[in-house]
Amino acid sequence: MQLWLVRHAQPLVQPGVCYGALDVPANPQATQACAERLAHALPSAAVVHCSPLQRCEQLCEALLRLRPDLASKTDPRLAEMAFGAWEGRTWDAVGQPAIDAWVANFGHHRPGGGESAHTVLHRVGAALQEAQAQTQHGVWLTHAGVIRAANLWRAGGRNVPNAADWPAHAPAFGQWQVLDL
Repeated sequence: MQLWLVRHAQPLVQPGVCYGALDVPANPQATQACAERLAHALPSAAVVHCSPLQRCEQLCEALLRLRPDLASKTDPRLAEMAFGAWEGRTWDAVGQPAIDAWVANFGHHRPGGGESAHTVLHRVGAALQEAQAQTQHGVWLTHAGVIRAANLWRAGGRNVPNAADWPAHAPAFGQWQVLDL
């Protein structure tokens, strides 16, 4: 069984803006191009799980137009990390002291009053556990933070991962990786 972790296309947001759970659209042309590549690559009868944020929903709709054989479900556990009051602000406006406080206690600090990395890890871990129990290939249309959390769980095996080990790498916009479950 495989799990395809697909990152949405480039969002339509100014560079340097914190947009985690901010519901912004993605570039329509880049979304269509990703859907076309993905439609050709996915195995038949995979189940698509989609973040409720529109940049992922756009990709899901484009993919399902190309692959009507796929079933889809919205899963709020696949939403990007929420940055609370930081959402929609530039990182410069957030300020280095606030960012430093987050980094100093990365696992448990709630940036902007939003979610901690620990909270994200646990909701992604629950979704991953459910995916491992499925008999069909799975596809997650999601975000960099969710993909990083899934990779951290996979690296830790059955152990609860430490958010301080948060991976720096995630697929680029409109790209994906495949995990063997």
